[in-house]
Amino acid sequence: MRKLLVALVVSTALSGVAQAANVFPLSRATILAGSPFDFKAEFSTVVKPEDVKITVNGQDYKTVFGKDVQFVAEEKNKDKVLGSAVILRGLTIATAGDYKVEVSAGSETKTVTWNVYGTGAAPKAKNVIFFLGDGLSVAHRTAARIMSKGMTEGKANARLNLDDVPPAAFIGTSATNAVATDSANTMSAYMTGHKTAVNAIGVYADRTPDSMDDPKVETIAEALRRQTKKQIGIVVTAEVEDATPAAVVSHTRNRNDKAEIVSMLLDVKPDVLLGGGSAYFLPQATAGSKRKDDKDFIKLFQDAGYAVATDKNELAAKAMANGKLLGVFHPGNMDVTLDREFLKKGTVDKYPNQPGLVAMTKVALDRLSKSSDGFFLMVEGSSIDKMSHPLDWDRAVVETIEFDQAIGLAREFQKANPDTLIVVTGDHTHGVSIIGTVDDEKPGTDMREKVGTYADAGFPNYKDENGDGFPDKIDVSRRLFLNANNGPDHWETFRPKMDGPFVPAIQNEKKEYVANEQYKDVPGAVFVQGNIPKSGDSGVHAVDDVVLQAIGPGAEGFRGYMEQSDVYKVLADAFALGTKQTN
Repeated sequence: MRKLLVALVVSTALSGVAQAANVFPLSRATILAGSPFDFKAEFSTVVKPEDVKITVNGQDYKTVFGKDVQFVAEEKNKDKVLGSAVILRGLTIATAGDYKVEVSAGSETKTVTWNVYGTGAAPKAKNVIFFLGDGLSVAHRTAARIMSKGMTEGKANARLNLDDVPPAAFIGTSATNAVATDSANTMSAYMTGHKTAVNAIGVYADRTPDSMDDPKVETIAEALRRQTKKQIGIVVTAEVEDATPAAVVSHTRNRNDKAEIVSMLLDVKPDVLLGGGSAYFLPQATAGSKRKDDKDFIKLFQDAGYAVATDKNELAAKAMANGKLLGVFHPGNMDVTLDREFLKKGTVDKYPNQPGLVAMTKVALDRLSKSSDGFFLMVEGSSIDKMSHPLDWDRAVVETIEFDQAIGLAREFQKANPDTLIVVTGDHTHGVSIIGTVDDEKPGTDMREKVGTYADAGFPNYKDENGDGFPDKIDVSRRLFLNANNGPDHWETFRPKMDGPFVPAIQNEKKEYVANEQYKDVPGAVFVQGNIPKSGDSGVHAVDDVVLQAIGPGAEGFRGYMEQSDVYKVLADAFALGTKQTN
């Protein structure tokens, strides 16, 4: 009887626990003083406006916020009522410090804490060059060094450019709604100082179905426009509307809102914008357009004062000119280095004059450095990730080599401009490691038996006789063997894919991804059982920390373990974004 009474008391107590509202920004958010953001509280029931109570550090919120919230009686998803909400758009908090925000309505309560931080009064750096290797993992850089520079008796024959940028911190990449992550929420954390959900950019992900109405936070590009006269550059080999470049300027719950992202790019007007993705600039009547309206963003950018380049010849012709520059060199993602420069595969036959990352970075540096006020340049090695997903490790490594060569340009620029901070990092990792080598000269036809591990691995025999930093051949007789710890069912061929990027899995009639039998009859191919759901067609991101490297004024702010949102605080301090620098 005693146990029954105790259980009844516990059950009664639990049934009386108040429901929790959702509050954005989330608890432990870090907010730059004076930086605009949206405040929102979501209730799981319909409440009356007079029942909503909000305090900040024990005071009525209006005393601190200086504004009234907007009450939303019912938020809906189709016909389902989700509950009431209150919203305050464009809120700023000028005074640094810790803020405890308590929200309640009826039985629903929520308490969050925010840290509002300031920056130094004077900039530490005139310029910041932020290199983002999408999916850059330790194995990518190790393989790039061996493939590009060679190895003798266990020592690299030369160093990569990134080898001389000191490692500064390990970076945690997880999203607000999952331990796993994607390029949207990760780059958004770097570029706003706020962590968010998978697929979200520049917003906190709320419950409404509209991807464009979520609570916004300020991006670094917006902060630069608000506080400084610095120029802004974005250079990528992906679509310029892809998650990483979009995060520099954009606000959406859905990274696939690419047509809307183009409009946001035009709103912010980066001084240099180079990459792929022209399909989202063209009106729907134009062949190849992916827009659903008649807006011609090529013309709109031109009307806004941009010169436009569509191939590497036009880019070179505009390299030293003044003014804003838009370069879109492919309807989608640009072809990868191996296909573009060496094998002439992919879509190179259709778009033969695409510039590479190095050429685009050089043009961006040449143009942006003309500004006496300095600049922020984001350079993404986009296809390190895009080739790692389909387990095409040779292409991913060659992309890493090109990414490293772009870093070399920045390092040369930094020598002449020591007031430049260079940051090199990834947004997330892939589950890839170097296992050893594959040696075609081993006897027999069983490719699995040609894999060398431990002492049997020896060293690969790549050569760079023309001195361009790339291996003359990737299909050498003894080559690196990289392998992933995740992926779909596929056929492992143990060979580079010379006819075009690897397509490991294709859909069957059940809409499941199964091993692509195109590779089944390659001599010695081995079937590899996948370990991700059959709805997945490629390898997935890993949750491992990424490495951040930094050199230049302000680099001392990167230390130990950091969340991606902490990186923004260092960038903001390097540029003194807490201080108004314009009249």
